[in-house]
Amino acid sequence: MEDITRRNIEEQFESREDICKCDRCKMDILAYALNNLPARYVVTDRGHIFTKLKEMEMQFMADVTREVYKAVEFVKAHQRHQ
Repeated sequence: MEDITRRNIEEQFESREDICKCDRCKMDILAYALNNLPARYVVTDRGHIFTKLKEMEMQFMADVTREVYKAVEFVKAHQRHQ
């Protein structure tokens, strides 16, 4: 889940100029988004395969994109860096 969310954040950073891209804001966006997405922990190959299949579902990717967008907007409005 974390890798997918990181990739989604990078995609949004590439397409948007209105957000801070410093490390602090990136980490805040990641934390905010992950805290609002369901956890997906796997310890077996079978679990890993199931998770990969789930990632391919359009709704799953839409959920990640939605939460990253919300995180970007929240962090943009509440920046904690100096």
